[in-house]
Order: sequence, then structure tokens, then C-alpha cells
Amino acid sequence: MINILRQERIEKLLWSIALPGFGQLLNRRYLKGVLFILLELTINHMARLNTIILLSFKGDITAAITAVDYQWLMFYPCVYMFAIWDAFKDAGGGRSPYATLLFVIPAYMATVGIMYSDTLKIWNVLLGPVWLPMLFCFLGIALAAIIRKIIATLETSNFASK
Repeated sequence: MINILRQERIEKLLWSIALPGFGQLLNRRYLKGVLFILLELTINHMARLNTIILLSFKGDITAAITAVDYQWLMFYPCVYMFAIWDAFKDAGGGRSPYATLLFVIPAYMATVGIMYSDTLKIWNVLLGPVWLPMLFCFLGIALAAIIRKIIATLETSNFASK
């Protein structure tokens, strides 16, 4: 039974990754689901996200940088990660201590990636407004896992010393 519940949580998390709001709809949180879908569509349209994804996949990073509206794109990581977190939490996940860090820090890091995506080169390669934020998001997940581990170690050692 526990395994089935865990699978359902992961399923809702994955649907929310596919499109923010889908996880909420599966959780029967229809108002939140529709709100997240509308936010996704609005930010996607205003930032020209589909266009920059297409250009980035084709390797035309300069055109992607020219096409993007950074003022709108900077909203995307936080809305996206919050929608994933919310769907996962409503499905019963994220109950472990500091689980929120696994969503907050990647959202922050992806936003930082957006801010530097028009100038920061890695190994002399300009990754642009799609690939650099994604890379920073994954770095944020790793950083969050490390921070959670450090906090757990500190709490254990503080508890043991009392």
C-alpha cells in the first residue's frame, strides 16, 4: 500500500513537471490547477518561451537571446517549481525535514541562470536562456541536497551533544 501511495505522489510530481497545474488537477485541486495552467500559459506566451526553446534546441542561441522577454521569463522558475512542490505536497509527499529546499534552491538558481544567460559562457559556450537556467536548476538540486545533508548532520550532532 505504501508503495502505491509513493507511486501516486511521483506520478503527480511528474505530471506537474510536464505542465504546471496538471498535478493539481490530479489531486482534485481544480482551482489551483487552472490557476497554475493559466499562469504557465501567460508567462510562456509573454516570455516567448516556446520560441526560445525551439531556437535553443536548434542551436541558435543568439536568436533565442534576442527573442526572449527576460522580465517575464524570470517569473517562470519560481512558478514552475512552486507548482511542482504544491502538487507533490498535496499528494502527501515532501514530509521529510527541509524537503522544501529541493524546490526553492533550484528555483532561485534557475532564476540566477536566466539573469546571466545572455553573457555567461561555460567552456566558451554561450548556453542562453533555456540551457543555462536548466543547468543552474540541476546545480540547485545538488546544492539543496548537500545543504539538507549538512543541516541533518548539524542537528544530529547538536542533539547528541545535549
